[in-house]
Amino acid sequence: MKDGAEVSVVVVERKETIKAKKPAILIASIYAGTNETGAMLSASKGYVGVIANTRGKRLSRGEIKPLEYENMDVYEVIDWISKQPWSNQKVGMYGGSYNGFTQWASMKHKVHPALKTIVPMVAIAPGIDYPMENNVLHNYSYSWNFYVTNNKFLDFKASQDFNRWNTLKNTWYTSGVAFNKLDSLDGHVNKLWNTYMEHPSYDNFWKKMIPYKQEFVKINIPILTITGYYDDSQRGALYYFDQHNKYVKNPNHYVLVGPYDHWTAQTQPQEFLRDYKLDKTALIDIRYDLVYQWFDYILKGKEKPSILKDKVNFQVMDTNTWMHKPSLSAMTNDTLTFYLSDDKTDDFYALKSKSDASKIDLTVDFKDRESMNNTGYYPWPLEKENINIKDGLLFKSEPLKEDVIINGSFLGNLEFTINKKDVDYSVILYQLTPEGNYFHLSYYIGRASYSKDREQRNLLTPNQKTQVSFDNSKLISKKLEKGSRMVVVVNLNKNNNAQLNYGTGRDVNEENIKDAKVPLKIMFSGNSSISLPVWYSLKE
Repeated sequence: MKDGAEVSVVVVERKETIKAKKPAILIASIYAGTNETGAMLSASKGYVGVIANTRGKRLSRGEIKPLEYENMDVYEVIDWISKQPWSNQKVGMYGGSYNGFTQWASMKHKVHPALKTIVPMVAIAPGIDYPMENNVLHNYSYSWNFYVTNNKFLDFKASQDFNRWNTLKNTWYTSGVAFNKLDSLDGHVNKLWNTYMEHPSYDNFWKKMIPYKQEFVKINIPILTITGYYDDSQRGALYYFDQHNKYVKNPNHYVLVGPYDHWTAQTQPQEFLRDYKLDKTALIDIRYDLVYQWFDYILKGKEKPSILKDKVNFQVMDTNTWMHKPSLSAMTNDTLTFYLSDDKTDDFYALKSKSDASKIDLTVDFKDRESMNNTGYYPWPLEKENINIKDGLLFKSEPLKEDVIINGSFLGNLEFTINKKDVDYSVILYQLTPEGNYFHLSYYIGRASYSKDREQRNLLTPNQKTQVSFDNSKLISKKLEKGSRMVVVVNLNKNNNAQLNYGTGRDVNEENIKDAKVPLKIMFSGNSSISLPVWYSLKE
């Protein structure tokens, strides 16, 4: 690199008697030693396969610093590729998760002339959806840091030491110590983790890693983004798409999304996802077919993949069909809005079509470490017979009078008063099927003080009515049959998987159980609403 650091590169070429200049397919990855088959696959498809590992990894000397240098190093690798005797000066990139982020990072400052296309799958967006989601820091990234930085390759022994990680998070939760004491409890210094905690807002530390606002303007190459309804990085993947469309009018950027998770959206869906049987039309081969059809289209002038009929292509669960729309907003032709009501039948409050003077109370005692809140927000399995009716506030609608497709990200506008300066909350959306099962459609989790601006914390005023809105829940497309009911669970986050926001207004990483003397009390008004983006076929 220009600053003297080293990046280790692997090149895979197909054995041929006549050497011809070819396009290269680059995978830029921190996962040293795991991407060779990807480079081999590219070579077998008529390309040169190249792997570039994060500085400090594989054969390169120096310190390993995930995320920080890709915005310079990947560009330099592309430049190096373009000058090799086997290169025809055309480079494509693909890969998932971290390897999706590196593609966007390469275009932070400018797009290299040789970079002709990228295919980011389930791409993380640092500071947006990793290691925190809507400014709530999850602790799963704690162990990931050891996995990728303990040695030049990967420390599988550390990452799979589930007893260590489960003991750590349980000890932290039950002891009530501050979140920034995790590595003290673990007995191992975690420098990356401590760095993350110094940047709870979307500040310059995160902004320098990927294109920011006007920096998207210069990105003029064809892009295919791939993600899934149950992909942990969906919000990151679609953040790039949203920002690209915001700053470039009608960019050459396609999205493909279906009932896939973080793994299957970058490989190949199986017949079942978390015990749910996928429609046959959803079972496309992403890694081996679609990705290389795209590369052949862009780099070799062949036909565009037939499934990409418009800019946004998505599989409608339970219909065995795909829909194709010019934008995310075009997925929707109507909205179903429900208001939270204090009318209660058994364990469920009502979802009403109009607002009223309702008042719904929820109290959470952060001193209580015998129980947890919001443990069911993560969708696994997708469909189940029962949900925990003692966890959070449960709301249920009247039966739907006709079939409808939910298409997109549900919206929330919560009006409440609270006795604290902040709160981490979640909203889970279920379909209660006519058969009586709960199907996990989508969820949102976030910090109230960042709801207006992820870059600037705005504390709440205790005991004063406030409104908190969100519009970036997980995107979904699924048919909801006539007779289904919508179930919404509104909850506060108190469990061993993420920070505990005690509501003092101080740095959440420094708060501890001594800040939990007074239970958190929140009262939602009947003006609080949940809006579902839907598609009625008759309005098509």
